[in-house]
Amino acid sequence: MLDLKQDYFALFGLAPSYAVDLDRLEQAYLDLQAKVHPDRFAHLSDAEKRLSMQWATYANEAFRTLKSPLERGQYVLELKGVDPEFETNTAMSAEFLMEQMEWREALGEAREAGDEDTLEELARRIRRDGKALVEQLGAQLDEQDDLAAAADTVRRMKFLEKLQHEINDALTALES
Repeated sequence: MLDLKQDYFALFGLAPSYAVDLDRLEQAYLDLQAKVHPDRFAHLSDAEKRLSMQWATYANEAFRTLKSPLERGQYVLELKGVDPEFETNTAMSAEFLMEQMEWREALGEAREAGDEDTLEELARRIRRDGKALVEQLGAQLDEQDDLAAAADTVRRMKFLEKLQHEINDALTALES
């Protein structure tokens, strides 16, 4: 019924590119889940139940990956044979490194002061910069085929995502 070796784009009948129609992705996911959901196989053999669970798990992972701009970018790079090297390649432009230091300093100060307004403003800046990186990554992957630049952009997006989580945690701590 389902080929667990096919790429995520093929699974949902989508063209393999960074730009994804999220409504179409969601509809394809819902259609697929209707076919492979384990409840549909409850009356069958244990082997068929296990297989349906594998299909559903694969579909869930594929959907989660393609829905996330960061994970989709990383996945497209992997399909093209590029590892973004999150752990080993920490080279960033001096400008981005300075901006990281400023954000970290602002986060630390706002957290210490319990300054919710500053944390929310920092979160808005991070979201704005993240959106710009998503657009940049789309151009690098789909238009320019600049895989080295795309890998750098994915690393930047990963940093911003981590920082956004830290800001959210600080805001949550203030609410408690």
